[in-house]
Amino acid sequence: MGQKKPFVLRLDPEILKAVEKWAADEFRSTNGQLEWIITRALREVNRIKQK
Repeated sequence: MGQKKPFVLRLDPEILKAVEKWAADEFRSTNGQLEWIITRALREVNRIKQK
């Protein structure tokens, strides 16, 4: 994947709270959880290679 590029993401507070809870439940950081969600979604629609 290479270097990671930082950027600002604005989320509805309710969505962020849900993602934070999900991340905690799976022992991930919020950032890690968001990356996992985005990667999973991209794989499902064949925008990136399946592993």
